[in-house]
This record gives sequence, C-alpha cells and structure tokens, in this order.
Amino acid sequence: MTPASPLSLPRLVAGLLLLLLLGLPGPAQASLLHLEGPVPAELGVHGGALSPCAAPAHCARVDWPLTDPAASLAALVPVLETTEGVRIVEREGPYLHATATSRLFGFVDDLELLALPATGVVQARSSSRLGDSDLGVNARRLVALRQQLPGS
Repeated sequence: MTPASPLSLPRLVAGLLLLLLLGLPGPAQASLLHLEGPVPAELGVHGGALSPCAAPAHCARVDWPLTDPAASLAALVPVLETTEGVRIVEREGPYLHATATSRLFGFVDDLELLALPATGVVQARSSSRLGDSDLGVNARRLVALRQQLPGS
C-alpha cells in the first residue's frame, strides 16, 4: 500500500464537507438552513378565539364562514399532513396548531385553526416567527388552505 500524499486527506475532508452541504435534504431536514425563532406567546385560544395579528406585515388572520366548521377542520388535517414542510404540533378538540418551514432558509411560521360551530366559523391564523415581512406568504397559505375545503 502506498502512503497517501499530503494533499489527499485535506481534499477528502473538503469533498465530504461539500457533499454534506450540497446534499439533498432528508425527510427530517426540510431546508438548507433552519431559522426557527422562539415559539410565540400568543399561540393558542384566548377568550374563545385566536389572537389577532399584531403586525399584518408578517401575519394573516381570517374567519371562514362554513356550514360545519368541525368537519371542515377535520378535512384539512390530511391536507396539512401531506403538505411538504408542514408538521402538526397540536390538535386538541376544535384547535389545531401546525408549523410550516420554508424550504430554502427554514423560516418557521405558525399556523393555527380553530373551529367554532356555534358561530359557523373556522378562524385561521398564520404568522412568521422571524422577520419584519413575510412577502405575503402567510396570506397565500390561508387562501390555499381555504381552497382545499369542500365546496370552495
């Protein structure tokens, strides 16, 4: 066996690092970077409703009038479960909290849905954890989810 040249080991290490950096993300790694940010304190149901958006530049909140809000929420669960980058964090009764992680930078957004059968509404809220602007991503997410509901 011949001894390795002095440049072989550094080249091998550099090559392995390059493969790690440029490799395709696996199922548990949805993005190249992961810029998560802290979990917002305003998540959850407060006074029977989802929190309003403090800053509309990186948050969207809408009420969807629906005949059967509970069934509509249940219909969105498989949609969310099969959407790339989305992970359901909590589902308790009429409330659902999921995170949506952007593919390139790994920005994490919080998505909340609350079914209110008494008023015939599903409240939907999507908010970015980091940044001053979401460039309309959260509003588009809510529009796309609404279109997934039967009868939309």
